[in-house]
Amino acid sequence: MSPRRLPEWVPARRDTSADGREPPFDPASWSGALITMGVIAALLWIVQIVNAAHDYSFNRFGLQPRQVDGLWGVLTEPLLHRSYGHMFSDTLPLVAIGWALLLSGLRTWLIVTASVLVISGLAAWLVAPSGLVVGSSALVFGWMAYLLARAYFSRKIKWILTAVLVLFFFGTLLASLLPSFDSNVPWQVHACGFGAGIVVGALLHPRGARRTGSRAPQRPVVS
Repeated sequence: MSPRRLPEWVPARRDTSADGREPPFDPASWSGALITMGVIAALLWIVQIVNAAHDYSFNRFGLQPRQVDGLWGVLTEPLLHRSYGHMFSDTLPLVAIGWALLLSGLRTWLIVTASVLVISGLAAWLVAPSGLVVGSSALVFGWMAYLLARAYFSRKIKWILTAVLVLFFFGTLLASLLPSFDSNVPWQVHACGFGAGIVVGALLHPRGARRTGSRAPQRPVVS
């Protein structure tokens, strides 16, 4: 006997897990990663709006090169921006490249993000011009460089395709790594972020790990 059809006004039942409960939210799924990065971008926009309303007084917590009290900016720099235009320019790359990285897993995303923030922030603290440094661009360049380095060192097809797509959509950003006479473009910070991403990619995905024998100890590789 065929199952009885429900009236059209009755909502369809959602897919559930084997035990009858709703499946948990997965931040590493295609939709979950997009939602997660959207929430992060929304939080940054809230900070931007509040900061702008207070005449950007929060920017004093940004990175201050070679100032001991400016080291806090290693962690706070990505949260702050100097204008709405600056925030607009960072939003799309932040969401898209962060989404591509988050598809590799929340643990990988957290490790890469924390490592890039610390390495690029300390490097920028040493070499960037004097003044306040704010913006998420160093983190974005770090994510981008990690995805490229991961493809190069691991030689996995899916990661190579990811790197190619990132270059296709955001390859023009690489021009920001070149020296510029515009004082509003912190190319040194971009270069520090990009270099940090390469370092993290090389450490997490060493090329020699796949060729070593079973008896030799292997370095951990994050997938």
